[in-house]
Amino acid sequence: MADLTNGSGVFQTYNNAGTGVAELGDNKVNAGGTASNGIGPRTVIVELNNGGNVSQAELDGFIAGITTASAAGAGVSAADAFTITAIENVDADDASGPIKVALQGTGTVGTDADDYVTGLTVSVVVDFGAPGR
Repeated sequence: MADLTNGSGVFQTYNNAGTGVAELGDNKVNAGGTASNGIGPRTVIVELNNGGNVSQAELDGFIAGITTASAAGAGVSAADAFTITAIENVDADDASGPIKVALQGTGTVGTDADDYVTGLTVSVVVDFGAPGR
């Protein structure tokens, strides 16, 4: 069986330059009980809101911006692309309201007004594995 502990060179996550940043062994609870999120070195949950129903076009615009680092807003650099791991409509019964999105990446999520789509607010709900923790 393959050795998947740290030092194995088997990476689960890569940065935007294509360099491995987290080996599979990084994503476990160690013998000392240090918690990790178990799904990657850093996972960010964001909420998309426009004060009403987020449209498919707004969602598509956010996806294009966050996955290609094409956001033009302040504080968002060209290297801040993320991988989307889940999208959930908060009120799935009538497809209205804010949408939660799970992201994996190492950069900065743009939370300034209109960073990704005009009229769409992006708020970080939780940042598992935030830098400096």
